[in-house]
Amino acid sequence: MEKELTRETVDPRYTWDLTRIYASDEAWEEAFVTIKTQADAFAQRAGTLNKGRESILETLAAMAKMDEEFEALYVYAMMKNNEDSTNAKYQAMSDRAGTLAGVVAASSAFMEPELLALPEGEVEAMIADPAFEKYDRYLSGVLRMKAHTLTANEEKLMAMASDACNAASNAYEMLSYADMNLGMTRGENGEKVQLTDARLLSLLASKDRAVRKAAYTNIMNGYNKFGNTIAATYAGQVKADIFNSRAHHFDSSRQAAMYPDEIDEKVYDSLIEAVHGGIGTLNEYLSIKKEQLGVPVLHMYDLYAQAENGFDIALDIEDAFKVFLEAVKPLGEDYVKDASRALPERWMDVYETKNKRSGAYSCGSAYRTTPYVLLNHKNTYDGLSTLCHEMGHAMHSFYSNKTQPATKARYKIFVAEVASTCNEILLSEYLRKKYADNKQAQIALIGSLLQHFRTTVFRQTMFAEFEYKAHCMAESGESLTRDSLSAMYYDLNKLYYGGACKVDKEVAYEWMRIPHFYNSFYVYKYATSFCAAVALSRGILSGDKEKIAAYRRFLTLGGSMPPIEELKTAGVDMSTPQPVCDALDYFAELIMQYQNLLNDEG
Repeated sequence: MEKELTRETVDPRYTWDLTRIYASDEAWEEAFVTIKTQADAFAQRAGTLNKGRESILETLAAMAKMDEEFEALYVYAMMKNNEDSTNAKYQAMSDRAGTLAGVVAASSAFMEPELLALPEGEVEAMIADPAFEKYDRYLSGVLRMKAHTLTANEEKLMAMASDACNAASNAYEMLSYADMNLGMTRGENGEKVQLTDARLLSLLASKDRAVRKAAYTNIMNGYNKFGNTIAATYAGQVKADIFNSRAHHFDSSRQAAMYPDEIDEKVYDSLIEAVHGGIGTLNEYLSIKKEQLGVPVLHMYDLYAQAENGFDIALDIEDAFKVFLEAVKPLGEDYVKDASRALPERWMDVYETKNKRSGAYSCGSAYRTTPYVLLNHKNTYDGLSTLCHEMGHAMHSFYSNKTQPATKARYKIFVAEVASTCNEILLSEYLRKKYADNKQAQIALIGSLLQHFRTTVFRQTMFAEFEYKAHCMAESGESLTRDSLSAMYYDLNKLYYGGACKVDKEVAYEWMRIPHFYNSFYVYKYATSFCAAVALSRGILSGDKEKIAAYRRFLTLGGSMPPIEELKTAGVDMSTPQPVCDALDYFAELIMQYQNLLNDEG
């Protein structure tokens, strides 16, 4: 067993340098006092937006300054806490930053109502005024939300209610992350191991079917023991969504979630419709997987099993970083040069250490500094792929922050996964060329991409369909219970997987362990982003200079345009179902290539 690292034993070169945000914790404390003072002072500006454009411009600048400084404060505390979740000092700093977020939000709650109370046409005139260019997207958003903006006092009340509305989500998080013990399950060598959500995927990837089945059955039944409680927390989340949507005069919770992103609801519906059309192709892939695994019947616990043999890439972070830089060369020399700064300048926190946050993420919210990347690097292909993925996010933030003012630098989640997934596809294609004569490598790399398709396009769309149906049920007055939610989730799995797979009864409880359902109408963006990335990466790999230039411009846009328009600039129109259909066609092409390689091998 590998010895668990501590932060003290890791070479500092492989830890992130947060002193670019604050030189010390003492500097953070000083900033906390400053921002709290700014928020208190800003709240006193209520009632002053009728004093002319100069006053409004000054107020917008003050709000932007406060927001920018708060973002830096928040991410510093969050990242320090992520280094060691048991460190009481950084837990407290993170909690205080979260509380301050509410203070900052409440201090500016008067802005939208007062701007909308200005004489007819005044906000439009400010948008057209070059002096307000930094704030034109904010002002356009205010206008767009006019029908959904309440009075200043009502908005303040809604801000005060946010903690109560988050109670169900917080309860679920404490239950699933802290209080729930899922018991023991069978390990690789027949030993008993503690079953956790973090360990589940490695167990489901086991070549030992008994290990897979035990882990799958135990975790689903483990969650179902708390099924009534989890149904209550999820119903609470949905009720909070309905409360917020109705209070702001939206027709539905889904509309309330998509409207601020300027995404038409038809994008959601057309995604589901297009993916339904690809279920037959998914079944073809699953039939191949069944043959590879050599099982008489494919079960749900087999879906993550590694069917490919004999190929992996064992690279430490230095070598993995070199491969990443080679893989992204199609994006241009300057992209490679800029990205090459990440490791020597310590943008990244590389290795797993005791009590460090699991998983990986990129954070580009601290506008004045470089982006940061948290990894828990393993010397595997997955570790390499994760590095490329997170560096895609980081470079998107790097170019957006470099090009846009702070008020327009932050991009929407709808486009966020595009750059990261593009990098993963570039990596896959680079390695396929590098190992062109290695059939095992080709099978493994295509197999990995096919699995990525299944888990991102099909699985996330199924999740999106589930949460839409759940919200529709609640909005029509139906109760969300353990039985009703489980039956609906089982039927969806039957639709997506039943053509090639035995849909085990335990899958009915899987919805209970999906934390994304507490961030409503979020998961569909994974599927749309993946499909957009497929289209854009194929253009990049074609070597078409115009397509590459269009994609590079997209990386600089931040939040300066509606996300659909940003993707059109890049060269893909997500307002139509065509990119999803094209991605599914590519999925079918990959299946054909995969089958041919397996036939040649056999």
